[in-house]
Amino acid sequence: MPTLQLGSHWVGNSEPTYIIAEIGINHQGEVEIAKRLIQEAADAGANAVKFQKRSIKRILTHEGLEMPYDNRNSFGKTYGEHKKALELSEDDYQELLSFAAEHKVDFIASGWDEESIDFLDTLGVPFFKMASADLTNIPLLIHTAKKNKPMILSTGMANMEMVETAVNAVKPFDVPLCVLQCTSTYPSVFEEVNLGVIHTFKQRFPDAVIGYSGHELGIAITEAAVALGAKIVERHFTLDRTMKGGDHAASLEPGGFSKLVRDIRHIEAAMGGSSKHVQESEAPIFKKLAKSVVSQVVIPSGTVLTRDMLTTKGPGTGISPARMDELLGKMVIKDIAADVVLKDEDINW
Repeated sequence: MPTLQLGSHWVGNSEPTYIIAEIGINHQGEVEIAKRLIQEAADAGANAVKFQKRSIKRILTHEGLEMPYDNRNSFGKTYGEHKKALELSEDDYQELLSFAAEHKVDFIASGWDEESIDFLDTLGVPFFKMASADLTNIPLLIHTAKKNKPMILSTGMANMEMVETAVNAVKPFDVPLCVLQCTSTYPSVFEEVNLGVIHTFKQRFPDAVIGYSGHELGIAITEAAVALGAKIVERHFTLDRTMKGGDHAASLEPGGFSKLVRDIRHIEAAMGGSSKHVQESEAPIFKKLAKSVVSQVVIPSGTVLTRDMLTTKGPGTGISPARMDELLGKMVIKDIAADVVLKDEDINW
């Protein structure tokens, strides 16, 4: 897996997992809520906070804008009014970018149209995160790739052919690329998460950093994704899962997100290396619990050892039972009492 830079962090290989708090539209269209979310995410250990930037009239037809939208999560009578109510202004974004910098967390947003991508580029986001909804929007992917910044592709609602088409579309622009396994249901059922795709992506896209964007309940599945090799993880983030809005129910609150970050860092520490060896901390435990070859009877000096003279007992401070066959036929060079641990210096090797 390659290593690339996302914001202020290196990602990939043996680098720590890059953890994104997806604030999305959970700010309810209010800057002060957005600021509180940024601060809570930073305090919980997130590496980045992510918003969603749209030009409402650009992404919806007139019919789509005027479609009635009357439900408990609606912020307007029509879908257009609902989306507009949840959209922050460009000045808001500048203010939030500075606020995130003060809290030492990377600020990014997924741009849902060319105008939004242009704005985010001018704003100075360090990389682009493309929504699953735009994985097949090849014109938008190409437009974004031309900005010559790293790109993260989420792959919800897609099959492998769609993912390969998207990757191949941006490949000619030679931008650092990340691909995230994702299932776009809110919340996702465990049977449809398919963490095994992480391995498939590693094999299919060896030049990309592979990660996971989760919408499931709880934190265990995202932690498992890290154990399977995801080097970027993204989870929706909210102050209160019962708040009005469609994304809150599939989001983590600050306490849950903090536990996720804690567990991921523990998993990374526990993964360690691939070679098996005795830990320094295990040495005293080995001496206490392991076995040695022990004399079963009195063995005078000059005696040639036979199996019936020997047994195995603790502590593990002498000749290992694994060497029992080496001992047979060897001569002891000192008197050995019964029930004594045999050591190398007792034997004529």
